[in-house]
Amino acid sequence: TPSPEPSDLWTYITRTNPYSRWQHWPGYEDKHPGLSPHGAWLELYANDTAMEAVRSGRDVMPYGSIIVRENYARDKETLLSITPMYKVRDYNPGAGNWFWAEYGPEGKVRAGGRVQFCIRCHRASQRDFLYTQPGQAR
Repeated sequence: TPSPEPSDLWTYITRTNPYSRWQHWPGYEDKHPGLSPHGAWLELYANDTAMEAVRSGRDVMPYGSIIVRENYARDKETLLSITPMYKVRDYNPGAGNWFWAEYGPEGKVRAGGRVQFCIRCHRASQRDFLYTQPGQAR
């Protein structure tokens, strides 16, 4: 697994273990409607660690889980950003030990780490800072 650094995570999810080859989060197999700040349309991927946890019914993701959201414009084609969440042991206990990042479509780091904007919104989730149930996608 990558270190909790934005550039390392980008390399991991695009070259070492490309998220585009991961499975979609159950129930999110296609682009689905989204809400600000992410985009009008979203696509959601999860690595094997996260998928095993969700399939076994766990509400808290284990360390090493990575969830990647592609955020699209209203036209469903224009990729606006890529926003992963990466669960890192002892990284940030007050925010579920999630490492947050936002990248431009080409991989430019826009934010990474203990991103307060992400944490403030996701803190309202009742499931480990995740919004992944139908009708709750953000």
